[in-house]
This record gives sequence, structure tokens and C-alpha cells, in this order.
Amino acid sequence: MSKVRENDSGGDLLAQVAQGAERSMNHCIQEFAPLVWSIVRRHVRDQSAAEDVVQETFTDLWKSAKRFNPAMGTATTFVGLLARRRAIDYVRKESRQPQTEPLPEKDSLSQAAKGPSALGHCERGDVQDALQTLPEETRTIFSLHFNEGLTHPEIVEKTGLPLGTVKTRLRRGLIELRDKLRPENEGGIQTAPKS
Repeated sequence: MSKVRENDSGGDLLAQVAQGAERSMNHCIQEFAPLVWSIVRRHVRDQSAAEDVVQETFTDLWKSAKRFNPAMGTATTFVGLLARRRAIDYVRKESRQPQTEPLPEKDSLSQAAKGPSALGHCERGDVQDALQTLPEETRTIFSLHFNEGLTHPEIVEKTGLPLGTVKTRLRRGLIELRDKLRPENEGGIQTAPKS
């Protein structure tokens, strides 16, 4: 009997969320956070990515609470299925991404720039031209990281982007720059020889 009451209260909570009651959404998060976390962590190993998936699950719940039908199952089942779908979607998306190494810390980047690499031999104008070909969001993150010296968490705080997005855009941007600045015989911009 107590189980029915518990299910009814979860269903009532979802019904209130479906009506757009923000306060009910806060209660919903408190009620279902342990369940959502446990499901997401079974599928997503990375803590930062798991946080993103949990947040996406509750965003999805906010939008789709009106689809909850108590005749089809309990509120716990409904929320659990949403969390499971989000986690599996994330895992599938990640499996399609090329595997890359994490970005080196800022000090490593400055040391690498001093060494003999394709980027070390580029003219400043070539680098500026290549930077302009990157998407605006990536250029903004580059500026915050390399010009203002902000760390990844500081960029997250300033932009509101998820940590994984910041790291990915930095990594992809660096790869694009490297490819654009390679000498012509390696498939990139040909730099003028020094006299």
C-alpha cells in the first residue's frame, strides 16, 4: 500500500512538472536524482560527461513530463527510462567520435611551441589567417584560454558551456590549426622560407 502512495506522489509530481511548475521540478530533481545518477553512471564513466547527461535527462524530463501515463508504469520507471535513453545516446555518440588524446596543459603547449614543429616555423600572419577560418565559438574559447590564460573550468564558468564541450572545441581547433599550418607538401599552408 505504501508503494502505491509513493508511486502516486511521483506521478503527482510529474503532473505538476507537466503544468510548468518550476518548484515541482526542483522537488522532482531531489526525488529522482539518485536514480538518474545511478543509471547514468552505469553507462558513462567520465564524471564530467555524466554530469552533462544527468542535466540533459532532467531537461528532457521538464519537456516531456506531460507524456507520463500512470496506466503505463510508475513515475520511477518513466524517469529511469529517460535516464537510460540519454545515457545510451551519449555512449553511441561517443563511439562514433574519433579517439584523441587529451589536450596538454597550458605549460606543455608553450613548451611545445618552442620546439621544432610545423607551428614553430609559421609566420604570425599565417597563424592569424588560419585562426580566422575556425568557427567563432572555437576562436572565442581559444582567446579565453591562450590570450587571457583561463583554465578549462574558468572558461566553463565564463561561457556557461559544458566542460566536455570546451575541451573538445579546443582539441578540434588545435588539430584544425595544425593541419592548416603544415607545409604544402604535408597538406597545409606553405610558409615562406626564412632568408
